[in-house]
Amino acid sequence: MKRVPVTFPCGDILLEGIWHLPHAISLLPAVVVCHPHPLYGGNMSNNVVFAICQVLAQQSIAAFRFNFRGVGKSEGDFGEGITEQEDIEAALAFISTTPDIDQKRIGLAGYSFSAGVALPVALQDERVNLLALVSPALSDSGWEQIKGYTKPKLLISGNQDFVIPLSQFEQYTKDIPEPKHCQIISGADHFWQGYEEEVAQKVAQFFVAGLNQAPPI
Repeated sequence: MKRVPVTFPCGDILLEGIWHLPHAISLLPAVVVCHPHPLYGGNMSNNVVFAICQVLAQQSIAAFRFNFRGVGKSEGDFGEGITEQEDIEAALAFISTTPDIDQKRIGLAGYSFSAGVALPVALQDERVNLLALVSPALSDSGWEQIKGYTKPKLLISGNQDFVIPLSQFEQYTKDIPEPKHCQIISGADHFWQGYEEEVAQKVAQFFVAGLNQAPPI
């Protein structure tokens, strides 16, 4: 496995990202992994984001994490979760035109704040085959939106999460149509300290199973 830092365009600004690349010769499936809230210290070095990328690469999936606008060396300013959708679109465009990446096998993952940013992108962007939402900090409208996402989706949360209480998570996910995978990790809270490997393995399993079977777009 190797990590490769890159910059890529998003409109008139440049964003920074890092590839986690497995050692492989053939076309690779890829997943864009998005970080939590920029105004609360979220960036692409987040413990959960990093762990997911590492495990994906170990499972022969190329993983791409990046900093939203205004974070780290990414240009621009915080966009209230709106213009960050453009950042995700730019990341998807970048990875889908990267040599050795199979543009027909692309996934998207969002954690906390970025779950709510990734969801509307996944609903509109046909490149996204599967969607994983970790500790999904969704608004009521977001929980309604996800009912319209007809592709495979994973929603995973800790039973000690103080942002999305367990009862709320169970109530919302009950109404989401198939295909869906909903998982609760006992002992984990919103930050996943000490549970990074466990959540990363669950997310990777979802993408390994789904991207190896993803139909052509």
